[in-house]
Amino acid sequence: MKNTIDWFEIPTRDLDQATRFYETVLGTAIRREVYGGAPHGVLVAPEDAVSGALVVADDNRKPGSSGALIYLACRDGVPAVVERAEKAGAKVVLPVTSIGPFGWIAVIRDLDGNEIGLHAEAAAVG
Repeated sequence: MKNTIDWFEIPTRDLDQATRFYETVLGTAIRREVYGGAPHGVLVAPEDAVSGALVVADDNRKPGSSGALIYLACRDGVPAVVERAEKAGAKVVLPVTSIGPFGWIAVIRDLDGNEIGLHAEAAAVG
């Protein structure tokens, strides 16, 4: 296994709204798929990269800020992604913060109340 994480799911109440939000914030396409009869919004990634999906919340998983914190890659830098996130309606929980040689991070709260980490390598725009 190349990565510790190989798949993630972000619960949402409204898949259309969440898809628009994450496409806007991340500046990338989200592909609609159906797995096991459930609609998913799959975050498009290269074949060997970690990816995940937006999934309509069920009785077991509810959107919110108390679950696991995942970090999404910010290819054009954390500040640009945070700016787009705020314009799309997100709240900033942790502003853009240097983590030294490991790059930059921030944490936002999405439209469903999920807290999502943002990360860019040190070589990326800070």
